Amino acid sequence: MGWFLGFLGVSALCGALLAGLMVPAAALTETVVAGGSKALTTNLPNDVFAAPPPQMTRVLAADGSQIATLFNENRTRISLDQMSSNIKDAIVAIEDYRFYQHGGIDPQGILRAVMIDAGGGHQGASTLTQQYVTNMLNENLIAQGKDTQVVLNGQKGVNQKLQEMKLAIGLEEQYSKDQILAGYLNVVGFNANAYGIQAASQYFFSVDAKDLTLPEGALLAGLVNGPSLYDPTVHPEAAKARRDLVLDAMLEHGYINQQQHDDAVNTPIQLKVNPPKQGCAYASQAQYFCDYVLHQIQNDPAYGATQDERDQKIMAGGLTIKTTLDPRLQGPAQAQVDSTTGTNPDKWGASLVTIEPGTGKVLAMAQNSRKLPGEGTGFVSDYNFNVDGSDAAGNSLGGVGGMQPGSTMKPVTLAAWVGEGKSTNQIVDASRRRYGINYPWKTTCHPVQGWFDSTVPQSSDLQNDEPNWYRPMTVREGIYQSINTATFASLAGLNDVCDVQRAADAIGLHLGSGKDEKIDLSTLGNILGSQNVAPLTMANAFATFAANGTYCAPISITEVDDAQGNKIGGQTSSCQAGALKPDVAKTVTNVLQDVLTKGSGLLIPQKLGVPDAAKTGTNEWNNQTWVVGYTKGLATASFFGDPFNGGPSRLGRNVTINGKYYPAVDGAYIAGPQWAQYMQGAVGLYDHGNFDAPPQNLISAPSTQRAQGN
Repeated sequence: MGWFLGFLGVSALCGALLAGLMVPAAALTETVVAGGSKALTTNLPNDVFAAPPPQMTRVLAADGSQIATLFNENRTRISLDQMSSNIKDAIVAIEDYRFYQHGGIDPQGILRAVMIDAGGGHQGASTLTQQYVTNMLNENLIAQGKDTQVVLNGQKGVNQKLQEMKLAIGLEEQYSKDQILAGYLNVVGFNANAYGIQAASQYFFSVDAKDLTLPEGALLAGLVNGPSLYDPTVHPEAAKARRDLVLDAMLEHGYINQQQHDDAVNTPIQLKVNPPKQGCAYASQAQYFCDYVLHQIQNDPAYGATQDERDQKIMAGGLTIKTTLDPRLQGPAQAQVDSTTGTNPDKWGASLVTIEPGTGKVLAMAQNSRKLPGEGTGFVSDYNFNVDGSDAAGNSLGGVGGMQPGSTMKPVTLAAWVGEGKSTNQIVDASRRRYGINYPWKTTCHPVQGWFDSTVPQSSDLQNDEPNWYRPMTVREGIYQSINTATFASLAGLNDVCDVQRAADAIGLHLGSGKDEKIDLSTLGNILGSQNVAPLTMANAFATFAANGTYCAPISITEVDDAQGNKIGGQTSSCQAGALKPDVAKTVTNVLQDVLTKGSGLLIPQKLGVPDAAKTGTNEWNNQTWVVGYTKGLATASFFGDPFNGGPSRLGRNVTINGKYYPAVDGAYIAGPQWAQYMQGAVGLYDHGNFDAPPQNLISAPSTQRAQGN
């Protein structure tokens, strides 16, 4: 009865095939099918078979070292010659031993399967080519976000099976057997953590596919029939039984001899599981830089018309994203910020970010927190301390929105001063502390807002950190000693206060919320750095000084290649020579060199031993402190403090940091040594020659000359 029912089943199936394929009955014979009859030719959907299945995206540093991988499906596409013969032979033997004889569908296999099923057993009839078709159709649906439409082999109706057969025949007409086998082994799933043979080899055995042994290849070949049923990490006995069944098939079909079979069967399963760790949280270096890079792609329409398209390209497109990160700087930067705070029970933030002047390349980006617990300082945060608040990677989290730069903003007023042709040695009246409501500021663009005047309710006179600096002094001394009243005396002496805003715009300063938000330097309190600015922005602004006034927008990506190796994107240096007049930039640098030799930076004990320039900065609560400094080839912003803008609720006073007590934290105390120690090891890798000399007329002035308006 079983044989009779089997005969009826085969007859019914053949009838369905004849009707569905609409070809002569002779076309279904093995000879015609094996020959690839043109009568069965079916056009292949280009968007399904021309494109590779979802693949792993890699983010690389400038030297080619890996930063991170990202994927929806852990897959690395490889060629057939990069696969061990053990896996190729094993998969053919167990899944489709007539693979090299049939033309996409196998009538003998169908007949055999129906007979076995009619007798109470179970036997699949899909060829490897048909399985490849099914996998590719499903991957295409997944790529379109249509996961619910995925249909597995055992769930197919007659029409779906006919479509699969048509496509299998068409596939065999367009591709060689080896191409189909390679495609199948690259797309098939082995478990939720491994798609394709390379990922499976790495996951289960920590080896490349080319190095799989016979027992390993047989085990993986057995997995595809039931990834959950035969998972050796969960069901080792079932996995071994299935592996041994594969070895039996390999022996039966002549792929191995009896001795090889017996030795492999007697080999215990020996796993070396290597779970994939994907995403920036598992980056081998520069977690937060990784997020920053992805944000550049996610916000760039060149990589897709919508956010979803761009996300899909990152997670499934097999991209190679080559970045500007220099591991020679990144490693020391990370070590430095970690050592700055030590165990850090109070969760103070420390960060470093480095820009290359003249190119805008982001070379290093480090902070003392981690995205995941369990390593480093124990300080866990998703937020990037170094970048704008808008620089998120696919979610609402991004930069903290910047911090108050304090006196590191003073060089902007200096640039405006020098830009008007005034000398740095000109004397201004730094004894003046009161700038009232009706003070006659010179401005051509907008009224100056705010005042410092203790006679006005809820206001006070302008303050310096120390009492003995309320006296006439040169503009130069006011900068290198970081005297607030000297900065305001310079501001009062400008022909146009709007020149400060122009200087800030020229060097790319903007609010930490995002690059489209300008800082407001028409308000007096902001002149001293009370608005939040990101460290990356500060480093890049000072890089403009180092590059003699050439402003370059920060870039982090040098090239993006697709899965086929075609270049599809990247950033090139976008620079504007003369954004700030070269003589102005040279003069600012000349003054900032004095900061480290006789000014507020003199307290930093470490010296670089090469020409350098810098500015310290501290906010009014001593909880956000900075040194932003540079050589000719590197500009680095160093931050220490509260990156979350706690304000007066978290003072940087009477605190113990890394075992040392501080009555009040100043920029030179912690951020300064952090900057110097890191830069000591970095400067030799880039240009560290002499700065260009400024014109003498911007340096010298008669000692009796006073600023206008004072």
